[in-house]
Amino acid sequence: MRNYFAIKEVARTMNNKLWNKNVQTDKSVEQFTIGKDREMDMYLAKYDILGSMAHITMLESIGLLTKEELHTLLIALKDIYILADNHSFAIEEGVEDVHSQVELMLTRTLGDTGKKIHSGRSRNDQILLDLKLFTRSRIQELTGRVSELIDVLIAQSNRYKEVLLPGYTHLQIAMPSSFGLWFGAYAESLADDLHLMHAAYKICNRNPLGSAAGYGSSFPLNRTLTTRLLGFDGLNYNVVYAQMGRGKMEHTVAVALAGVAATLSGLAMDACLFNSQNFGFIKLPDEYVTGSSIMPHKRNPDVFELTRGKCNKIQGLPQQIKLITNNLPSGYFRDKQIIKEIFLPAFEELQDCISMISLMVQALEVNTKILEETKYSLLFSVEEVNRRVLSGVPFRDAYQQVGSEIEAGVFDTEQTVSHTHEGSIGNLCNDEILRYKKQIMDNFAFEKANRAEKNLLGI
Repeated sequence: MRNYFAIKEVARTMNNKLWNKNVQTDKSVEQFTIGKDREMDMYLAKYDILGSMAHITMLESIGLLTKEELHTLLIALKDIYILADNHSFAIEEGVEDVHSQVELMLTRTLGDTGKKIHSGRSRNDQILLDLKLFTRSRIQELTGRVSELIDVLIAQSNRYKEVLLPGYTHLQIAMPSSFGLWFGAYAESLADDLHLMHAAYKICNRNPLGSAAGYGSSFPLNRTLTTRLLGFDGLNYNVVYAQMGRGKMEHTVAVALAGVAATLSGLAMDACLFNSQNFGFIKLPDEYVTGSSIMPHKRNPDVFELTRGKCNKIQGLPQQIKLITNNLPSGYFRDKQIIKEIFLPAFEELQDCISMISLMVQALEVNTKILEETKYSLLFSVEEVNRRVLSGVPFRDAYQQVGSEIEAGVFDTEQTVSHTHEGSIGNLCNDEILRYKKQIMDNFAFEKANRAEKNLLGI
């Protein structure tokens, strides 16, 4: 057993930085360049450990570690993983990032063996890997939430499919719609958003490990092995492109996040309008609204308003990432570090919005007597035009007849609709939307990645 103080001295001489060359960096420079890395890296701790477990397994296969060293390292890394999984992992004061912290903990426990895990990789491909493992995990969680929200929306669509409400164009009363259509429209929009997310997932789920600092390694690395161990779909083959993918992957995924956010923002805006007294289409339970400090009658839909604001902010994420990375030459640049600060927290914020929207949609009360108000009497003008066309009147003549009656103030018609084509009031195609959603969800094939990670952890 190595002497405790000797191990502590080894750790001290590392200066808690993987790149240390025994030159003291100016404190202000150090603080500025580290930025929020230590805080952001807490998102990545579990994934950094998983990546290290795959990497050292590969190192043993090419003779850079002995079986005994691999065995002891895997046990120690699994212990650190458990700390991270239980939110007990911490990056100590003076330690630069998660990579340094993990290696420091291994060195304290195992001495020189702990210093061997970095062979054949750079912090560049290490953070690339961490980000991809983190992102694919968050995409799995997020798509699950989106899928559940689609189910909620379809259930409400089926529940209220017979309840009509005004449809609008230019914020003017246009044609009959229904709550079946309204709820179902946002469900199908989210299904399309899942389709875009699937494309982003496929771009994310490719292995950059082994690209090192962007130009490969003279070690005979087995990148196919680490790809299999981590459950990736394939490799980022070209090592320069693997590094160029930093920022590109985040931007691609951010576009998909923005798609979901745009759908939620639209739903929230509709709900704010529909909940207002001037519309009165829906009502929120008392426990789901807030009040005013001065106006005792107020019932504010703050959840929908905050969702709208948060989702509008998320829609700006792709532009923020693009502006950070735009026109950078190939290779790594520290600019890319800043992306973590805006990208990593976005998943949690969007998931919170999805959860709250789901809660609100299930709780809202629908006004079933909207069209009894006389101000909606012209809503059925197109229906009357179509009835006359079906009785043999040419469309243009029927249109002019109804228009003249409206101008003369004598228009009157039945307030009924008969829409039977696919996706209309009388034929919502909700089952087809659910099948479409299921097909997309099945295509993610998350089980491959989940199984690989469990195998690495021995569970």
